[in-house]
Amino acid sequence: MALPPEKIAELKQIIHTQLSQMDVQSRIRSILADTLREEFGGQANKMGEEELMKRLRQEGIVENILQQIQFDGHTPAKPATHFTDKESRLMQTPGRKANIDPTRRYLYFHIKTGKAFLEHLEDTETTPGQVISVFTFHVHFRGQRFRSRPVPCACEPDIDEGFLLELHKEGAGDAGKMADTATMLSICDPLHIVLIKTDPTGETTTVSSHFFEWRPILTSSSGRITTSVELKGTGTESKVSAGVIEVQLELFPRIQQVLSQDVLSAQISLERTRQAEKERLFLVYAKTWWKEYLSVRETHKERLVKLFAQDENMTNRPVCSFVKPLRAGRLLDTAREVARFVSLMHQEKVQTLGGGEKAEQWTTMHTFLCRNKGDCEDHAVLLCSLLLGFGLDAYVCVGTKAKGAVHAWVMTISVDGLITFWESLNGHRYIHEAIDPNMPPMDKQHRPKYPYKTVGCVFNHQSFYANYQPSDSVEVCQFKLDDESRWKAMSQDAILSVCSPGSCPFWPSLPPLCASLLDTALISNDIEQQLRVLVIEQRRDLGLTTMWDDQLSYLLTPALAAYETERVTGLTVGNEEFQDAIKQAVPDGHTFKGYPIQFSHRNARRAFATCLRSPVCEEIIHCRGDHVRLAVRVKVYPYPESACATWIMFACKYKSVV
Repeated sequence: MALPPEKIAELKQIIHTQLSQMDVQSRIRSILADTLREEFGGQANKMGEEELMKRLRQEGIVENILQQIQFDGHTPAKPATHFTDKESRLMQTPGRKANIDPTRRYLYFHIKTGKAFLEHLEDTETTPGQVISVFTFHVHFRGQRFRSRPVPCACEPDIDEGFLLELHKEGAGDAGKMADTATMLSICDPLHIVLIKTDPTGETTTVSSHFFEWRPILTSSSGRITTSVELKGTGTESKVSAGVIEVQLELFPRIQQVLSQDVLSAQISLERTRQAEKERLFLVYAKTWWKEYLSVRETHKERLVKLFAQDENMTNRPVCSFVKPLRAGRLLDTAREVARFVSLMHQEKVQTLGGGEKAEQWTTMHTFLCRNKGDCEDHAVLLCSLLLGFGLDAYVCVGTKAKGAVHAWVMTISVDGLITFWESLNGHRYIHEAIDPNMPPMDKQHRPKYPYKTVGCVFNHQSFYANYQPSDSVEVCQFKLDDESRWKAMSQDAILSVCSPGSCPFWPSLPPLCASLLDTALISNDIEQQLRVLVIEQRRDLGLTTMWDDQLSYLLTPALAAYETERVTGLTVGNEEFQDAIKQAVPDGHTFKGYPIQFSHRNARRAFATCLRSPVCEEIIHCRGDHVRLAVRVKVYPYPESACATWIMFACKYKSVV
């Protein structure tokens, strides 16, 4: 339908006014002059309209004009590909606008699109409302963490997500100073990109863990570059491409002094040469140290003395480099709360193709936190780092459990010499007292309660000790680490040469913890309603009706709170009041039964299936009799990252039949 002439004149006037306000003409002149000077040697007859439009698009002029005028059919946001997941009402999403401090320097990192994610070549559009697998990008740079919105898994995912990263150094002396080109050139921290896939059941998989060199932006006169980044797989697939993303980098404000490519290449080469030399010298020292250790006893070669470990990118690093003191800020208040938090992170052994022993992989901290899942070594490293942050003398222990299974746990040594073992997978604590091997065998009742059998070495961020004692059995082991007849120490200077802050800048740094974004009241209510529906369906299949007692359900809340408090502190509180309330709520001649259970996920259907495997819970849900009333209460306790403790309690009361 054609517009009337007066409407066309009105639109032309609006466009002219908008272009004048944006000062588009002067910007085009400036870009034209720069292009002629840099690419065509000042000869205007060599540049055509196509070259000019290409440069204008690269500078973002065309996109800015369209965004400002808001033509129909051109919308900057793409909500169709950024659908809100089922937890969107429970979790905040980052806004697309950010305030920029004009006195500080920023790097805008924009992931535009993806391609060649061939594992998802056959993924097709699904019906609205259907839950499918999604990609989520996580970015960590100099203590700043961001997460993208979820996008549907596809061969060519349309991501369109930007992150504003501050480039200033962390030192107090540079806090109010604009980072210049020389300062930015010295910032060798890579930008860590982690791609996580989440399937419809909530299971997470690490698709890629990539360290991106951002400093080529310093060689761009326009302050903006666009490039393609190939993301590799993890573990045994670290040499295989997982996909390609197109990214754009831009500096705010632009730098006045642009670097040449030769200067940047020389700086990066120098940094890598220095780090490689440090790694080489440490390896030479480690080989000599290991030969000395083996020369003492032939059996030492069988002990689990773990000097190096591989991360998810198959990079070999000293184990001490995985541990760093990590402060939780105001997110966690006590060491025991830290142990509870770490125990709620999911455990999963690294999957391998084919048979054989499990692959060993020590995941970098950022990847572990993003996926919320890892093996015992990842849990132990996180727990040790957080305990060090709380000022404790903490170490990661590597040894075995029952049946010779390799295991890692954490040990703390008090000022008085008290040895405490911390199991990172369940939060349990054990006091260790060495047993005299010359004493008669102990009976079963007095034997140590901890599950550990042998210990080969202990280490933290600045110390490494190998077990020198005649037996590596934990029961008889003395943990006086300064006793050179029992423990062989590595040189602290050698360890710090590669593990101290800034010594090896291309190794990943520890990210800060992020607060939970879950609305736990809403989640608790949602899971509770789902469980009620599942119970009603279960009883209907058995020909039973279901009557709920809302008051009884509410009275179960103090019990769930007491269970969580006991897991954190080891103390039982409020049990008397709970029992008194239940006695008053259950009439004479009636019977009360309850079944509490805790999960570290929020999947109601999975939880219900697990509960039904318990004879006690099954008896409650299938309860038959007179005046049967059922109750269920759910309470979700949030912890940093995506960790949470989901407590569920089923109960029933019914009239006893004699």
